[in-house]
Amino acid sequence: MSNATSLEQSLGWRDYYELTKPRVVMLMILTSVIGMMLAVPGMVPLDILVLGNLGIALCAGSAATVNHLVDRHIDQRMARTFNRPVAKGRLAPLQALTFALLLGLAGMIILLVFVNALTAWLTLASLLGYAVIYTLFLKRATPQNIVIGGLAGAAPPLLGWTAVTGSMDANGILLALIIFAWTPPHFWALAVHRKEEYANADIPMLPVTHGERYTKIHILLYTIILCLVTLLPYLTGMMGWLYLLGAICLGAGFIYWAVRMLTSEDPKFGMDTFKYSIVYLMALFVIMLLDHYWVTPTHTLL
Repeated sequence: MSNATSLEQSLGWRDYYELTKPRVVMLMILTSVIGMMLAVPGMVPLDILVLGNLGIALCAGSAATVNHLVDRHIDQRMARTFNRPVAKGRLAPLQALTFALLLGLAGMIILLVFVNALTAWLTLASLLGYAVIYTLFLKRATPQNIVIGGLAGAAPPLLGWTAVTGSMDANGILLALIIFAWTPPHFWALAVHRKEEYANADIPMLPVTHGERYTKIHILLYTIILCLVTLLPYLTGMMGWLYLLGAICLGAGFIYWAVRMLTSEDPKFGMDTFKYSIVYLMALFVIMLLDHYWVTPTHTLL
């Protein structure tokens, strides 16, 4: 009996962990950490590095939990999400809401007390933007939902930057702009692959409302815009030649997959492009970090 109880508790904690969308949060924290490191020429203070990212991660987990709660009826109608804890009934809505409030409150207290007020309020704005504006309204209202809602998801590197500097600098905003431009082709590639599921759930994603070819054209257009935006850190003197080389090569790969999607009817290219977009963003920010410490000090403005 004791073993059965222990197993049930273990599975319960796993459900709470799943509510936070840990893989998404990990990618966000990677960009936040790199945002912190890019903000200073030397090392980030250890307390800011640890507590700043902990606070941001807790707030991001809170927003993800609200997403599970609000979308539970939609999740039940989609193969990708039907087994989520709230949708499946393993956790009650009140449990999810309580968990979200505790995470958000803990994250805000950490940021306000140990980091700075600017980062705390920007994080709260990002949380509300994703959990309320996007999840409650935009997702169900317009096929441009991910474009507008992408503002909230683009915040982590800027939050990392403000956590260290206490100010909103142009370079920090530029990091957020890169993720903002990356979000539509990233998410629409998945939406094309999951078109039937979104249609069944009555979610007006672009491939549902305007068709796959229209969406694929927009994926290619937004990918080109993304590639142009990623040149800005070099052109402004923020990054050096190593970053420029990496951005060009990674961007060429993204354009390749976008073209393959557009010119092929094979449904696998949607998921292949989606997977590449994740690798693309991770690699781009890692290259930024390498360039920051190895190259940029010798780089001069054009």
